[in-house]
Amino acid sequence: MEPNLNIISHLDLGILVQADPFDNATKQVYDACDILKIKDKGLRDYLVMPNKVLRVKIPVKMDNGKIRIFTGFRSQHNNDRGPYKGGIRYFNPEGGVKYMEREVMALSSWMTWKCAVVDIPLGGAKGGVFVNPKTEKISNAELERITRRFAFMISEIIGPEKDIPAPDVYTTGKEMTQIMDTFSKLHGNKSVPGVITGKPIPMGGSLARNVATGLGNAYCIREAAKIIKLKLKGAKVVLQGFGNASTFSGIYLEKMGAKVIAASDSKGSIIVPNGFKTEKLMAHKNKKGTVLGFQGSKKISTEQLLTTKCDVLVPAALENQITAKIAKNLKCKIIGEAANGPTLPEADPIIYKKKIIVVPDILANSGGVCISYLEWVQNNMGYYWTFDEVAKKMEKNITKGFRDTYDLSKKHKIDMRKAAMVLAVERVVEAFNLKGIWP
Repeated sequence: MEPNLNIISHLDLGILVQADPFDNATKQVYDACDILKIKDKGLRDYLVMPNKVLRVKIPVKMDNGKIRIFTGFRSQHNNDRGPYKGGIRYFNPEGGVKYMEREVMALSSWMTWKCAVVDIPLGGAKGGVFVNPKTEKISNAELERITRRFAFMISEIIGPEKDIPAPDVYTTGKEMTQIMDTFSKLHGNKSVPGVITGKPIPMGGSLARNVATGLGNAYCIREAAKIIKLKLKGAKVVLQGFGNASTFSGIYLEKMGAKVIAASDSKGSIIVPNGFKTEKLMAHKNKKGTVLGFQGSKKISTEQLLTTKCDVLVPAALENQITAKIAKNLKCKIIGEAANGPTLPEADPIIYKKKIIVVPDILANSGGVCISYLEWVQNNMGYYWTFDEVAKKMEKNITKGFRDTYDLSKKHKIDMRKAAMVLAVERVVEAFNLKGIWP
């Protein structure tokens, strides 16, 4: 399979050339296959290509009475280990609709590996509608019509035993409830809460879902600290980004004894050398709209934030933040990647040589899919666990995933990112070999 190399999009500002995310996903799989000595080209391509990519047109009557056509996707990558699982995003990437199709294909692939690395019996999928509710003037009524029409268009390929979507970029529990309700009405008004996850608690959602990504990341960092014999009591933490994943990473690391000394958001970065409480900074941001101006803080650049001397760095903002240049100047001991793809491939060898232990994104931020799986289980059996019970079950999956990944990294003498992919690919290949090909 030859890489596509670039997706070219003609924009008002000229021509934008973007790396193809599916090419990146493909390379990661092939690299894992090389380490596992999987030479069969057919098997390698089987592991790369999605089983199905559905592209649909979504006609919607807007509030002004005119019809607008939206484009939607659902990529079902692999279901050898269980039903497809993955979010639905409402977004409009710069590369346009063509780029979005490749993006959801890549994201569906990463979901396969994310589920496999923490050993939950689900496969990988991803979906999306090319629309940005945050920047476009889309009313709540229009958004509901888009959601329900999209749910109708993909209803034949989703279901609690087929494909279980979830929230993603610019989608919430509200949209998930509307998809669940639409699916229910299309199937004789049956109660099918297991068709979707990320629902509000009154609609069959799971406790601990709101803290899942940060809590799971904190568990991973705790396990990494054990390996390098770092005491978390008094350990210094830097948070890049200050959204859900970052703040709950900070809060739970504080509960383990660590202290946060620096943080950032889209408007800038701050440092407080003696540390601060994450919840106090959250209160400040809720009031002022930014972390800047926090009492006792000093404004610093993004590069200064990432290269601050600390024990734990949590990149939880945008992708491609840790470049080769940044990597050379890192002064941390552990990196817990709460964001997706925060580290460029060129930086990985540098970080590995510096003996910084990296918890890669498909493991570090897998708390969300772990709790989604547990929500689905609760929906299907009609019995619901307490917060502590859910958190404990998630902890078991994530800590085992970490130990298995670390053991493979030592066995093959590779970094944790490659080890996580090797572990995941190995588990999917095992399932494929057990099932075989039929018909």
